Amino acid sequence: MQNSMNINIIDCRLCTHESHYVFSHTILQKYTVSYFLCSTCGLLQTERPYWLKEAYASPINNTDTGLLSRNDNLKQLCALLVYFWLDVKGTYLDYAGGYGVFTRMMRDIGFDFYWTDPYTKNIFAIGFDYAKQQTIDGITAFEVLEHLEEPITEIEQMLEISDVIFCSTFLFDESHIPDPAWHYYGFDHGQHIALYSKKTLEYIAKRYHLYLYSNNKNLHILSRKKLPYFSFKLLYMLRRWGAMRYITRKLTSKTSGDSVLLSTQTYE
Repeated sequence: MQNSMNINIIDCRLCTHESHYVFSHTILQKYTVSYFLCSTCGLLQTERPYWLKEAYASPINNTDTGLLSRNDNLKQLCALLVYFWLDVKGTYLDYAGGYGVFTRMMRDIGFDFYWTDPYTKNIFAIGFDYAKQQTIDGITAFEVLEHLEEPITEIEQMLEISDVIFCSTFLFDESHIPDPAWHYYGFDHGQHIALYSKKTLEYIAKRYHLYLYSNNKNLHILSRKKLPYFSFKLLYMLRRWGAMRYITRKLTSKTSGDSVLLSTQTYE
């Protein structure tokens, strides 16, 4: 078993202020890793993650059995957000989009979604890779933030692409460090190296002059523009009221059109 580094303070990888040691735990059943809490931005982070190559031997960890059900749930909420608060005719990007499942689902509804992920093969959204010259009206980044070794760098890259980020990551209460039994630590796969509190999101919003909308659990929006009358409570109510049926009647699915387009092109 490899020993954890024997220091009590590191520089926070988000805000660069002091981050203080809070506990150590074994990850990947072999490495003892130290965790540090930043009192300035509220980020709970591991020591510098030297084990990532091993952790990402499979980009999608084997214990993520909720991948498909999560995408099915998020496609509905995202569809409602785009249709009622953003630009229904806009162009959108699923950032770190895994196998392309979410991009394909959103295109099947009728939204113009694209995919990018430098670490994973695009299987389900082939032909709809993000091109840097594209104008992007909104980014989705689901189950991404907790994987970032340099979170502020990646967040800045997202904000260079779009003014709106719809993301998911489970929050913790910075006044009470979660028990080691908390599933979101991901000790078994070692991929969750940055854990966020509400204070962390508020710090990011203040630093970049963004509006923050959050359900205070796992879904969050960071936006340079105010979303009039938006609340997650209203978003959930629209879903309960069957607004997805209305959207699917109003939009034309891209499933068939994409098939025709792809039949005329060749992709590796």
